[in-house]
Amino acid sequence: MSYAIVGFGPVGQALARAFARKNIEVTVASRRPPEALAPQARAIGPTVVAKSLRDALEADTIILAVPFAENREVAKALPSWKGKTIIDATNAYGVPPEELDGLTSSAFVAKAFTGASFVKGFNHLAAAKLAADPVVEGGHRVVFLSSDDEDAITPVAALAKQLGFAPIKLGRLNDGGALVHARGRIWGPLIFQDLFRKEQ
Repeated sequence: MSYAIVGFGPVGQALARAFARKNIEVTVASRRPPEALAPQARAIGPTVVAKSLRDALEADTIILAVPFAENREVAKALPSWKGKTIIDATNAYGVPPEELDGLTSSAFVAKAFTGASFVKGFNHLAAAKLAADPVVEGGHRVVFLSSDDEDAITPVAALAKQLGFAPIKLGRLNDGGALVHARGRIWGPLIFQDLFRKEQ
């Protein structure tokens, strides 16, 4: 399984740190050329590799960590997303609900990634929390996952566990996913909830 993070701002870098902590190779890309990202990627760890967007999109699993408005530009980069898993770590805070066609932000984004397995995840924590070691005093920091495709959640939950997090499935995008979704200038009730699950 190969992984890429598209977007290398605070959230993208925080996720890269999570991969580096576990020595899992991950490609990082953004609008900037890879040589502009390479020094920061190397500083995070040897398993974090800066590549062009085109090369990054060859990965099996792609985490979207771009500003919300850039999702559609990323979606245009491939004619079909069949066979790919997209993890949507974006937030649409400040985007008027009418611009989302009455959908949750992730359901809106999913429409652009035709054919992909689509999961909302890793979006409810601030970058500093996401970057920190998720294992604290015998507990694992929770990440919430939601999808309209139950089969898509399983490998993403496995990745979250591999990274040291405790995944909690919230169900479909319009149901549980709405709990971690910004609507206009209102955050969902689970956003910024820094929760831990103790090991059984």
